[in-house]
Amino acid sequence: MIRSLLTALSILSTAAIAQPPTPAAAPTDWKPVPGHIMTRWAKDVDPKAPWPEYPRPTMVREKWQNLNGLWDYAITADKAKPTWQGKILVPYPVESALSGVAKRVGANDTLWYQRTFAVPADWRKDNQRVLLHFGAVDWHATVSVNGKPSGEHKGGYDPFTFDITDALKDGENQLTVEVQDPTDAGGQPRGKQWAEPHGIWYTPTSGIWQTVWMEPVNPLYVGGFTATADPSTGEVVVALREGARNFPEPKDRFGINDPQVFVEILDGDNVLVRTEAEEQTVRLKLAAPKAWTPETPTLYGLRVSIIDGGKTWDSVRSYFAFRKVELAKDASGIHRLMLNGNPTFMFGPLDQGFWPDGLYTPPTEAAMQFDIDAAKKMGCNMLRKHVKVESERFYYLCDKLGLMVWQDIPSPFFNNGKGKPGDENLRQPAQSEEWKKNFEGETGHIMDANMSHPSIVMWVPWNEGWGQNDLAWSKSVVEHVKRWDPSRLVDCASGWTDTGNGSVIDIHAYPAPATAPLQKDRAVVLGEFGGLGLPLEGHTWAGKNNWGYVSYKSKDEVTDAYVGLLKQIPPLISEGLCAAVYTQTTDVEIECNGWLTYDREVWKIDPTKATAAAKALYEPPPVTKVIVSRAGQAGGAGEWRYVTDAPAQDKPTWMLPAYDDSKWTIGKGGFGTTITPGAIVGTEWKSADIYIRRSFTLSEVPARPVLSIHHDEDAEVYINGQLAATLKGYSSSYQMVALDEKAAGLFKAGNNTMAIHCHQTSGGQYIDCGIVELVAAK
Repeated sequence: MIRSLLTALSILSTAAIAQPPTPAAAPTDWKPVPGHIMTRWAKDVDPKAPWPEYPRPTMVREKWQNLNGLWDYAITADKAKPTWQGKILVPYPVESALSGVAKRVGANDTLWYQRTFAVPADWRKDNQRVLLHFGAVDWHATVSVNGKPSGEHKGGYDPFTFDITDALKDGENQLTVEVQDPTDAGGQPRGKQWAEPHGIWYTPTSGIWQTVWMEPVNPLYVGGFTATADPSTGEVVVALREGARNFPEPKDRFGINDPQVFVEILDGDNVLVRTEAEEQTVRLKLAAPKAWTPETPTLYGLRVSIIDGGKTWDSVRSYFAFRKVELAKDASGIHRLMLNGNPTFMFGPLDQGFWPDGLYTPPTEAAMQFDIDAAKKMGCNMLRKHVKVESERFYYLCDKLGLMVWQDIPSPFFNNGKGKPGDENLRQPAQSEEWKKNFEGETGHIMDANMSHPSIVMWVPWNEGWGQNDLAWSKSVVEHVKRWDPSRLVDCASGWTDTGNGSVIDIHAYPAPATAPLQKDRAVVLGEFGGLGLPLEGHTWAGKNNWGYVSYKSKDEVTDAYVGLLKQIPPLISEGLCAAVYTQTTDVEIECNGWLTYDREVWKIDPTKATAAAKALYEPPPVTKVIVSRAGQAGGAGEWRYVTDAPAQDKPTWMLPAYDDSKWTIGKGGFGTTITPGAIVGTEWKSADIYIRRSFTLSEVPARPVLSIHHDEDAEVYINGQLAATLKGYSSSYQMVALDEKAAGLFKAGNNTMAIHCHQTSGGQYIDCGIVELVAAK
């Protein structure tokens, strides 16, 4: 018998907690705090039963009690005993409108919570234990029941549990939670939370922000499990997790003789397969299983039971899916992301999970599902959950509705000792072994808590170098994540600081999509692109100073631009790109580059047109045939003639094929500075303008010519003297620009001329261009 499953949790000791005084009389009414926009779901929040859904769908027991609702609260300096200041609606963070408080918690403050509760009488019989669960508390929580310490937990994104049985009494019990959250004054993982929000940094979340609940268990109960199922073999591997403590002797104290653990695969209430667990790892097999995909998200039931002498000590229900994700080469020898053995292009939004009324906590589950449905409505098969972890209900909905998830680990931030006083970087604590261990520990806890969700296909430990001061350590974290969960892909770092390991190399490119060179043993993905901005009056967090990476004036304009970006992706897929993540699902605070406004009221991008454009991403990619090679491409950089002063002419003729450029300088592409992101400099260019020309010969007219161009900044491209493309702003790498029918018709068999003018104002600068032809896949 596997004793690691037979769990009897004992109370966790901690330092004595000063018991706060009995709460003073406080108003029991609740209403959201005005000041910012709200979502339509705010009106559905019931202060008597907020978030009533069962919080742990991967391990369901029949009996439980929700402790969400109105609690007493106080914010004090340091750890001073509180004078209760009113009511707060749990589980909405104290800074949010839906909490009814909307107050900030300083780096040295303590946030106090208190409420009373009663335990059902039948929970106190037959030596049952009572477990108290917290979905998430940001950041350092200390819990007591009836003045007796129950335990403490550090970590803002992972659930935790205390056995409170020995602290309980008949009738009313008092639950007190004490929280410290230094936000950006601490080194803990915090994602995009910032004490003074600005730019891409948003209002912080402190304290309880997911469901608080209780459940009774027998002295003998299931500690936990995960299931991995291979659709190609029908095999299901159930790993029965070790509990917090083995069952104590003597067993006969509770009438336990020879308990057995049974694992069953279910279809509804029908048992398909049943086996007894003799070891901690149990293997079952199902004939002709149905695979889980975003199109057909088939889920199977799972039940684990402990039975002794005809008595069922515990029985928990869960689910799993036959879903396998891996890295493998396609028929062309390119590393691809494989779902159930098939190359699968993954496309979806950067999903930040912020809400104008609830911050980290959606107003209701219906609101949370709206964002998942929005991704499906836009033709996506995945989303990247950006430096935030959601409640289990979110991943359950992704499992059920069919949406793959790349799960970021919320980023820590550390002072690297560089910069000047006042720099944001120096607000962070110095990187230390303590903070490293905090991050490693919370990473493991986040993974353990969400390991059972088939929708999660990739872990992303790092984003854009945030917290990666020690590169050797950050590389080791990636290796640890892969060892901890070999069943999923690992993105070593989304953007910027590539540590060279993991399953993919991940670049960021704004606004246009781009790709990186093929890798020897990793796939190429685009972790962020897009950011098309459109602030809409009446639907913004702030009245002014809203921004997007590129701004537009109307919904039609931004929709056309979005469809144009998606059309650039298929040629990149043919070059090896395996996934693309668009920034972003919704606006967030002053950042206005979402599909939707922050209040989820207005679709800024037309879903019908977006879905039609997205369908092409899942079809066999076209083959690219190089017509004019560029730097970094097969055939190498070409030679151009160039000048940096505007050709002196009353009527510009410098772009015409017959123009005499014999006195222009000859240089190798590309042209620019080495500090420019993505630049492959063949000839240095530092002036404000550059004019370049080159000739090439075609044996036949290309049917689908595409520019492969990297421009920083504005560029005008001429083919045979006629304007073929006008490109505004800049790209951070080479992008594919499909030419319209008129521009494509400028090519001819025989000699051709391409001429480009690029204008630069500040920062990096670069121009280079090649031409490829798209050939439909056979």
